[in-house]
Amino acid sequence: MKRFTRTRTRALALTAALLSGALVLAACGSDDEDKSSAKASTSASAPASASAPAPAGAFNDADVMFAQMMIPHHEQAVEMAKEAPAKAADPEVKQLAATIEAAQAPEIRLMKGWLTTWGKPTSAPGGMSHGGGMMSEADMIAFKASTGADFDRRFLAMMIEHHNGAIAMAETELARGVDPAARKLAEQIRSSQATEVRQMRQLLAGKGGTTPGSPSMPGMNH
Repeated sequence: MKRFTRTRTRALALTAALLSGALVLAACGSDDEDKSSAKASTSASAPASASAPAPAGAFNDADVMFAQMMIPHHEQAVEMAKEAPAKAADPEVKQLAATIEAAQAPEIRLMKGWLTTWGKPTSAPGGMSHGGGMMSEADMIAFKASTGADFDRRFLAMMIEHHNGAIAMAETELARGVDPAARKLAEQIRSSQATEVRQMRQLLAGKGGTTPGSPSMPGMNH
């Protein structure tokens, strides 16, 4: 009887040990799963931080100068275009003026936005030239006083020179600038205004006009 009791006692002890070991293994397995889950969670969250917005694109002094000089250049072109509806005689001149205003007014706002983002003044430093093709005050006075066919010739001759100045500025930006948006606008200006220059030269030739500086175009002081 005592031998049976001792045997049963050893069996119970062995069963208890086995159960205890199983619990330890289960706990370890749970810990490993928790660690694996935490690792997976960390890995899953990594792409979120990697997809955070990138810092603003790089820009340089050439980009700043391009915007600061092109803004007043565009503003004068828009000022000239606004005179056409009431004073131009040729419907093609009126349409061209409307196209110029529609294209350049939004570009002015775009460039001012860049300069604000870059923390730069929206106007060029005092004494800085606004680029080739800008009309003098005397030119603008004579231009605004003209009407009909005289206005058409003046508008075309002045705008050809104005556009050529803008094209030269755009080419400088493409050669020296680094900001992708500024370079894209420069390419757009160079392309679109070159097309308009060809159109204006044809219109001006049909009206017997000449380019700025000719004796037949008084008031064009360049």
